[in-house]
Amino acid sequence: MSKKVLVIEDNDDIRENVVEILGLAGYATFEANNGKAGVDLARLHLPDIILCDIMMSGLDGYGVLHILNKNAATGTIPFIFLTAKAEHVDLRKGMELGADDYLTKPFDDMELLVAIESRLNKKQQLDGFYSASLNSIDQLASKGDGLAELQNTIAGRKVRLIKKNQAIYNEGDFAQGIYLVLSGRFKTIKLAEDGRELITGIYTKEDYIGINSLLLNEPYSETAQAIEDSSVCLLPKDTIDQLLSNFTGVGKKFIHILSGNIREKEEQLLQMAYHSVRKRMAEVLLRLLKQQPEANANECLKVSREEMGSMAGMATETVSRILSDFKEEKLIEKKGSLIRILDKGRLEKLKN
Repeated sequence: MSKKVLVIEDNDDIRENVVEILGLAGYATFEANNGKAGVDLARLHLPDIILCDIMMSGLDGYGVLHILNKNAATGTIPFIFLTAKAEHVDLRKGMELGADDYLTKPFDDMELLVAIESRLNKKQQLDGFYSASLNSIDQLASKGDGLAELQNTIAGRKVRLIKKNQAIYNEGDFAQGIYLVLSGRFKTIKLAEDGRELITGIYTKEDYIGINSLLLNEPYSETAQAIEDSSVCLLPKDTIDQLLSNFTGVGKKFIHILSGNIREKEEQLLQMAYHSVRKRMAEVLLRLLKQQPEANANECLKVSREEMGSMAGMATETVSRILSDFKEEKLIEKKGSLIRILDKGRLEKLKN
């Protein structure tokens, strides 16, 4: 069966051209010349993917995406914005709302087809992965404490693909909810006045990001950025508020997570205040080893000097010098951004 594509575009020439290209490529297409008509068609036909212009009179592309995300049937449909503006503010706002990709006008036939095929293929791959991830989360569910309801909420949310170095939120943004990591790795960072970056946390599969700001009802205090190509789902603030009000189990789970985060940050502050640079670097390597489950088999880490410096609170030149010392002492092997731990025991017992 042909995949269904909905095209929402108020420029007749662009819309007709896109529809023609998609038709030649074997897609079944539906078209709308305004946002309201596009929402109606999306609800009626439930397309496999939606292409939508941003700047339209009446209901613009942001409004279309916002409305569709509120409906369980349309909220998981891959959504690609068509925009004549590639400004950072437009990209950021669209990604915050849950857009999956952008095509900047003018685009050629291949750019259009590759973008659609890529999103459809990734959604198909994620469906299987998402089910496996939810099976793991399902083990947390128990009758009456709200964790089953939390799991069901997660199951109904849209998977967002986040590219390497892309932020899911920035420091100062209003807290829209809590992000659950489904795959990949994220870091939370704060910037000093001189522009230096401090990594305050590393998050991997099944970790929650942004709990603090949501519970305090404050803007995000850090920037959350993907370390590698990753996927997340967003649990909206109003949904979390309702779960917290009705079920003590959900509150206990988040308190447990927060307690762990606070303990890690206390240890990080203690290390930065009192430990030598060698000891701090050894602790960073051990922390990364713990936070990268795939590294445990061969104790091999993939990390940049900048990331390690941000975690340890030291300059990249200092990182390079210490890693060279560790290499000479047969504690590690290093090749590019790959670091293999040769003697975990000696790193753990390294004197201050």
